Amino acid sequence: MIKVLFVCHGNICRSPMAEFCLRDLLARNNIANVSVSSAATSAEEIGNPVYPPARQKLREQGIDPSGKRARQISRNDYEKYDIIVAMERYNLQNMLRIIGGDPENKFRLLMDYTDTPGDVADPWYTGDFDEAWRDIEKGCSAMLERIKTGKPL
Repeated sequence: MIKVLFVCHGNICRSPMAEFCLRDLLARNNIANVSVSSAATSAEEIGNPVYPPARQKLREQGIDPSGKRARQISRNDYEKYDIIVAMERYNLQNMLRIIGGDPENKFRLLMDYTDTPGDVADPWYTGDFDEAWRDIEKGCSAMLERIKTGKPL
């Protein structure tokens, strides 16, 4: 079982969108050996549901994020997950601070799986959930291809 954790600042927009996007792609491709979750680097939104515009964007894709509640990443997550994927460099810096390093090289940026590396657009500040979804779908699709071909994540 491959265990993937997506991480963003609050775990109410980008990381849950990525979590549900990859889950949907895996289900549509009948891939059951991957488990996916998401978390925040901050404690600001702990317990809150997916942000309404992010929830709407997921529902437009036929994905229901009901029941998802924001949680903060912990040191225990480093042992639990095989790969921990940040939405932006700022998240990586905070993950390093919270976890205390990345000795097993588990940290990645989602867009580094694509041919356009960089940060996933942050809709919290831009209000552009379409752009964030395009980035997330592109990154998750690239991850799916690696999973399907057996390449390391």
